[in-house]
Amino acid sequence: MTIEIDQIRVSVLPDGRLDTTNAARFLGLSPKTLAIMRSTGGGPRFVKPGRVFYYLEDLKAWMEGQPRVQSTAQARTVG
Repeated sequence: MTIEIDQIRVSVLPDGRLDTTNAARFLGLSPKTLAIMRSTGGGPRFVKPGRVFYYLEDLKAWMEGQPRVQSTAQARTVG
């Protein structure tokens, strides 16, 4: 069996930070979706020392904390 996985490229600063565009690309979301999540408090942790940045470790932890579901109906009940 052979599995091919498309890889994405994201830019990570030396200290582990990603800007919104790269964080969204890493998560498979749009930058606008991340902005909405920031305003509602439902997304991954971020810092805002002027511009918004996400730490890679926080993005990974947030993804791991998301429930795995089998349908959109199930996602609505657990999210």
